[in-house]
Amino acid sequence: MQIRELDIPDAFEITPVQHEDDRGVFLEWYRFDALEEKVGHPLTLRQANISVSRTGVVRGIHFAQIPLGQAKYVTVTSGAVLDFVVDIRVGSPTFGRWDSVLLDTRDRRAVYVAEGLGHLALSLTDDATFTYLVSDVYQPQREHGINPLDPDIGLVFPDDVPELLLSPKDTQAPGLREAQELGLLPTWEQSRAFYESLSTKGS
Repeated sequence: MQIRELDIPDAFEITPVQHEDDRGVFLEWYRFDALEEKVGHPLTLRQANISVSRTGVVRGIHFAQIPLGQAKYVTVTSGAVLDFVVDIRVGSPTFGRWDSVLLDTRDRRAVYVAEGLGHLALSLTDDATFTYLVSDVYQPQREHGINPLDPDIGLVFPDDVPELLLSPKDTQAPGLREAQELGLLPTWEQSRAFYESLSTKGS
């Protein structure tokens, strides 16, 4: 298993080792110890979700308030999804920037998204099945969104996706600047302090 940090601090791409023979394929798609070594603290799992989407469906940009926030460990079990991580932590050296990872059934990668980061998934195939482990249960009163078409963020979607399909909730969400003015966004200092509180180093 290879784990590398994305261009956004505290977000990681995980590439598993696949063992293939005439029977099929075996791989470890999640290892708590390998992830903890890279992230600096364990991922506490409190909920697991699955979404199935047709081509062009956009889910996000979503995030939860800290604490507890909601860290995510995401992968695809069928089809393909372009997964985006957006740094919405005010004061972060990469505030407003994003990175993306292709999740599919060829490389079978996963992405770890720390608490306080924005997350979006774009389905590239029909019946794309997206699985994510999360560090806290869904709490609607603490969930927020940012408009995925906000030009200040400037997400770049593939040209071969015929049509983007967004929910009214996502299209009506504020842009990054408005969310900041409304006080919805986490801060870099708040996020770092929360990560440190989860650390097992020295304990």
